[in-house]
Amino acid sequence: MARIAGVNLPNDKRIAIALTYIYGIGKGLSETILARAGVDYNVRTKDLTPAQENAIRQIISTLIVEGDLRRNVQLNIKRLQDVGSYRGFRHRRRLPVRGQRTKTNARTKRGRKMTVANKKMETK
Repeated sequence: MARIAGVNLPNDKRIAIALTYIYGIGKGLSETILARAGVDYNVRTKDLTPAQENAIRQIISTLIVEGDLRRNVQLNIKRLQDVGSYRGFRHRRRLPVRGQRTKTNARTKRGRKMTVANKKMETK
């Protein structure tokens, strides 16, 4: 089992997919990393040679991933809240931040539907 950036990569998956288990690396970046390292996309994680693993590790070490990236995201959210911006306010209240409607949707954020007495829809 390959361990890159503090994450155990699954053995039976292609390396292009296995790299996406690292926070901050998606499918596109994964393919870019493999192209720079000179590793085939279809190679399974268990079939990587130590030289290929080290090449991938060196490239990923130049990127901001895992703990550092999580910390940066949290600091950015905290900065928005401290400044008192609208986005920071939405984060603080655990509501959608990017302009989505909340009257009928956003159930995951707002919780279970609560019925309010005398609040019926008027028909036209």
